[in-house]
Amino acid sequence: MKIEIISGSPRHESVTVRVAKFLRKYLSETTTHEVNLLDVRDFPLQNIQKVWTSLEAVPEEWKHLGERMFSADAFILVTPEFNGGYSPAMKNLLDHFPKQSHKPFGIATASTGAMGGMRASLQMQLLVAALFGIASPQMLITPLVDKKFDAEGNLLDESFQKQVEVFVKEYLWLADRLVVSH
Repeated sequence: MKIEIISGSPRHESVTVRVAKFLRKYLSETTTHEVNLLDVRDFPLQNIQKVWTSLEAVPEEWKHLGERMFSADAFILVTPEFNGGYSPAMKNLLDHFPKQSHKPFGIATASTGAMGGMRASLQMQLLVAALFGIASPQMLITPLVDKKFDAEGNLLDESFQKQVEVFVKEYLWLADRLVVSH
């Protein structure tokens, strides 16, 4: 299975990307799946003008991104919380590739605050449904992310390991069943 982890923070000094880096490393080391990290900072798309419904419709300058999006079997979305919602950069990226029918999605949020992006996670569930994806009910909510992960994505707070394991186990359970059935 090919899993794309999308880090949705456009900030140069993103702390959200720490969770995405950790998940990529963790899944790469504990599964046989191909796991990639797609960072929105590497793909500065203009605001949505045209929906790309096939690889052929993707402009040449974005073909590499299109190949990754269309070939992914599953996604994990990692977003900060901006004013109670998910990242506009994440939304813009996904709006370019709007239908991911029956693909599994994991939802992870991160914040330096005590709520960990909980409000954004609720909105992400609505977004995944609008993409025709299927969200894993087990989300990874990461409060005080700067205390849990370092800049390289290493886990600093061992007490958070259990939440990661439960998130990954439930996500992979769903993903394995959905991807096999297609």
